[in-house]
Amino acid sequence: MLDFPRWKVTSIIALLVALMLLAVPTLLPERITDRWGSFPHPRVSLGLDLAGGSYLLLEANADDLVKARVEAMREQIVNEMRSATPRIQIGDVSTEGGKLSFLLRDVTQLEAARERLNRLTAGVGLTGQRDWDLSFVDATRVVMQPTQAGTAQAINDAMETATDVVRTRIDKLGTREPTIIRQGTNRIVVQVPGLKDPQALKDLLGKTAKLEFKMVAEVPYAEGGILPPGTQALAYPEGGPGAKIVVQRRAIITGDQLLTARQAYKQEDNSPIVEFGFNTEGGRKFAKVTQDNVGKRFAVVVDDQVISAPRINTAILGGSGYIEGSFTVQSANELAIALSSGKLPVALRVVEERTVGPELGADSIRAGITASIIATVAVIVFMLVTYGRFGVYANIAVVINVLIILGVLAVIGGTLTLPGIAGFVLTIGTAVDANVLINERIREEQRRGRSVLQSVELGYKEASRTIFEANVTHAISGVIMLLLGSGPVKGFAVVLLIGIVTSVFTAVVFTRMLVVLWLRRARPATLNI
Repeated sequence: MLDFPRWKVTSIIALLVALMLLAVPTLLPERITDRWGSFPHPRVSLGLDLAGGSYLLLEANADDLVKARVEAMREQIVNEMRSATPRIQIGDVSTEGGKLSFLLRDVTQLEAARERLNRLTAGVGLTGQRDWDLSFVDATRVVMQPTQAGTAQAINDAMETATDVVRTRIDKLGTREPTIIRQGTNRIVVQVPGLKDPQALKDLLGKTAKLEFKMVAEVPYAEGGILPPGTQALAYPEGGPGAKIVVQRRAIITGDQLLTARQAYKQEDNSPIVEFGFNTEGGRKFAKVTQDNVGKRFAVVVDDQVISAPRINTAILGGSGYIEGSFTVQSANELAIALSSGKLPVALRVVEERTVGPELGADSIRAGITASIIATVAVIVFMLVTYGRFGVYANIAVVINVLIILGVLAVIGGTLTLPGIAGFVLTIGTAVDANVLINERIREEQRRGRSVLQSVELGYKEASRTIFEANVTHAISGVIMLLLGSGPVKGFAVVLLIGIVTSVFTAVVFTRMLVVLWLRRARPATLNI
């Protein structure tokens, strides 16, 4: 139990020094660590409640998602019937009542239509259910209705995608350590520490960024007039207040083929524009469309609004182009970020917003540091007065423990929140619990008349069992908070779990090493503990 060979002593010291060095960048001002260049210097980031910033709760409208899913299926049905050989003749596809229905013009094509439509449906997980119910009424009318399981799966998939898109957009803003998590079935929590312009963030996240290129229908728009089949009227701000333009309903190219998008300036007048580039498939399709429609106009549609409607003067073969409109540099940059990060599968609206000023965060940091200092000083004085030399060893372990927690937090990319500081203070108080158990057990063995070596050996051996059992229960509570909690609760749980591991190691292993080294050197006949 008291056997500490040189290699073990060296390994323990090297490990603790390495972990403590990881905390150095966090303790130094950023102006100093920034001079280190590419040299690794992980830092503990401050959470929203300490650094200030913005908190947004975003909510997706599930009804809008269901409608969009029905509309997307309508397009798929039309394309599927059109691509059949021979072509399957159908009437207009109705979306009334949230379900799709249409007539087969030729009853002999019933089985061919059934086979084609079955390809558009899929199973949902392990339930055995399909995402769409397919039925035939009166042999000629086809009805497709979304199932409950399919709708739930679609909402979940859309929210997962939306969360990834939100994360990508915020990362492109250059913000540091944002927290983006799902809440419930249709909500996303966004916390961005240090953000000074929450309105810009809301504007960016509010863009669905659904990019489409559609041909302009050469018919005038009249309020209340009947539009030709297969067309729609969309808002066209360039044409003046309330202006609309008639375009083909079917998109010739979508943003799914977009490869790059960035803010730039037009050479002629230096006005802000958004340059874009398609992937190979999109570039080939874009070239063919422009080649076949020279002299005609096409509309650049973003979120069902026509940004511009230029005339195709010549074929565009390079697979790239630009979007112009009434942009400012900021709005062009926001659109470029939104397009390059992908479109949101569902529109998100802000249902809750909070802004935390940096002054409040600074007050919290000062209060947390004050509480930590008071707790540390109180623990150090108590251990010195109560256990003498053994108290000194325990105090060294406490200081090392705090530095190691900071180092580990920095390496794992952890964020320190106000509850995290509470976890720090709690860890300082409980870090010496193990040493108290060990020292009291050594005292007990001494009262039984055992020798110095026997007392120390039995004290560490017997107390270690209690220490491990007590910390296992703490760890279970911490894991539950980490898995089931969110935001501040998770911050507290992370610090607590790291503190449990480090405090047990420093108390049971490190202090035992210090005691053994002292016993070898001094060989005391009695213990003053």
